[in-house]
Amino acid sequence: MKQIYRSRFAFVLGWVWVAFVALNTVDLILRFTGKSSMVALAVLGVLTTIVYTTALRPATVLAEDELVVRNPLRTTYAPWASVTDATVSHSINVHLAGDRTLRLWTPTSSARERAKARRRVGARPQRGRFPTEPTLSKGEQAAAEAFAGKTHADWLGEQITERAEAADRRGEQAAPVREKWAIDSFVVLAVALALVIAALVVP
Repeated sequence: MKQIYRSRFAFVLGWVWVAFVALNTVDLILRFTGKSSMVALAVLGVLTTIVYTTALRPATVLAEDELVVRNPLRTTYAPWASVTDATVSHSINVHLAGDRTLRLWTPTSSARERAKARRRVGARPQRGRFPTEPTLSKGEQAAAEAFAGKTHADWLGEQITERAEAADRRGEQAAPVREKWAIDSFVVLAVALALVIAALVVP
């Protein structure tokens, strides 16, 4: 079973932008005025390329047999046996066999999120200020304790390390890490480039 992790804020913001672009594209086509409309479409195309590659495409996927890292222009497939460790600073850095480091685009850990995580340490696991309000269940308390002092990136870094260690305990042999160019990103980029050229050519 695959588990997909990404920046929820960036993902939602990206789709809001896509909806905005779709409405404006329809309006520009219906009210086409020549060069000015083409310039507007080209600007929307360039901005959409940036939004797609930085907000919609990036994801970290924990698959059964490998770690899949989708960055803006490349996708990396790292078998768990080839992963040695994961460390977290602002981003998650996955250390691979052969002294290679793979930087994950998402999720990241901002200073604000880390400060918020520190404030959770020692917080009382109870909802509300009044004793009549329901308290957390044992499962919710365990989850709160597991996340105490940790950001989402910290937690995911631990999951990656645990899966790598599990693969090592099973005696799995390190397989080659595969990388592929992100065809979808280049398609979006090509469309934006075509719009820019059209805007320059149309009188």
